[in-house]
Amino acid sequence: MLQSLQSDTGKQSVSEVIPPAEPRGRRRSRRTALLMKAVLQAVLALAILFGAVKGMNLLVATRADLPKQPVQEKSYAVETVTLARGDHAPKISVYGETAAGREVELRSLVAGEVVEVHPNLKAGGGVSKGELLVAIDRFDYEGAVTEAQANLAEARAALVESEGRVKLETGNVLRAKEQLEFARKDLQRAEDLQGRGTVTEQTLDDRKLLVSQRQQTLEQAENSLTLEEARVVQQNAAIERLEWRLENAQRQLENTVLEAPFDAIVRSEAAELGRLVGVNDAVVSLYGSDAYEVRFTLSDNQYGRLLAESGTVAGRPVQVTWYLGNQPVTYPATVTRIGADVASARGGVDLIASIDSSAVDIPLRPGAFVEVTLSDRAYRDSFRIPETAFYGEGTVYVVRDSRLEPREVTSLAIDDGYILVEGALEDGETLLATRIPEAGNGLLVNDVDAAQEAPDTAAPLAATGNTSQGG
Repeated sequence: MLQSLQSDTGKQSVSEVIPPAEPRGRRRSRRTALLMKAVLQAVLALAILFGAVKGMNLLVATRADLPKQPVQEKSYAVETVTLARGDHAPKISVYGETAAGREVELRSLVAGEVVEVHPNLKAGGGVSKGELLVAIDRFDYEGAVTEAQANLAEARAALVESEGRVKLETGNVLRAKEQLEFARKDLQRAEDLQGRGTVTEQTLDDRKLLVSQRQQTLEQAENSLTLEEARVVQQNAAIERLEWRLENAQRQLENTVLEAPFDAIVRSEAAELGRLVGVNDAVVSLYGSDAYEVRFTLSDNQYGRLLAESGTVAGRPVQVTWYLGNQPVTYPATVTRIGADVASARGGVDLIASIDSSAVDIPLRPGAFVEVTLSDRAYRDSFRIPETAFYGEGTVYVVRDSRLEPREVTSLAIDDGYILVEGALEDGETLLATRIPEAGNGLLVNDVDAAQEAPDTAAPLAATGNTSQGG
């Protein structure tokens, strides 16, 4: 095939392959025509653009003037508050933890087997004052009481016997004294008769011997009386000892029963039926169900302000709020005492307040995390304004004739969204409470609260008019 193509090409003449050359004059005239055509198009476009600009200027210059609306001053809708001068005390809000006001750990005072247990003696169970918590077997202790009573009865009987002997010996002493006195008188008569010579020497010696015998009898009776009186004293001492033993036995018998000392909640227990408990074994731990306290910490500045105002913080009322989910429960409380040590780790002073939970149906529990609110020191002749009304470093705006007037004030304290201030304000003035970036002297405002009060006031009047017409 290549050969055939080559052969065919070789047969074609040169004049048929290369076109004949165009003359130079013709090419120049063609270039000139194209250039003239481009210039004509550009001139035409410029003419159209020039005509459009002229026409637009003519329309603008010949348009009719529209009427101009007058410029109106902008008014801001705001909320206001009425100023009231008085003694205001900001609220101090801190957090604390509740604790039991009183708690006790009951221990067994006697040893023995547990024979009875209160049905609510479980952690969290409630018991009332005087209810039996745990009872220990009484058999041995009742026996000790019986034995002590018997010994005491024997000692008292022996005392009666000793007292009877004392009475007997007392009578013997009296009789011996009488007999001695008679013997002495007889001796005296014998001595008188001997001087007269009517009584022999032997008779006188017999009288002296009789006096000596009566004296000996008296001394023996007195010694016997002293011994019997000593036995009475010993018996009284024995009776006192036995009475103490009886009292101790009765007390041990009473100690076989553990009773609740007050209305309480069981914190822990270690008593079961059949268990053997020893002396001083911990049986149950209780805390009072009607006595709770809250411990919270005030900073040094807060504590110093309260102390400077009244000299003490004891007796200051407190509100304790316990948040159960989204439902707050509030309990009244009173500060009773100050912590024993300064809470240096927390940077303040601990206060303890007694909580009154009697008026609230929901009972507290120790360890609850609560919010504590109490009044700070009172600032006399001050104003309580919203934080939104305070501008800059001490500027507020009073609304007078729907326009703002700036006033300079001094901030005293912050009170949960409010600021206590003093300064160039008057009681009863209307204060701007809405935050306005453009706030300034003379700014026009519209009091929303006053606008809402006007229809509310007019509504009863209209209703009264309709009623009179219908009647």
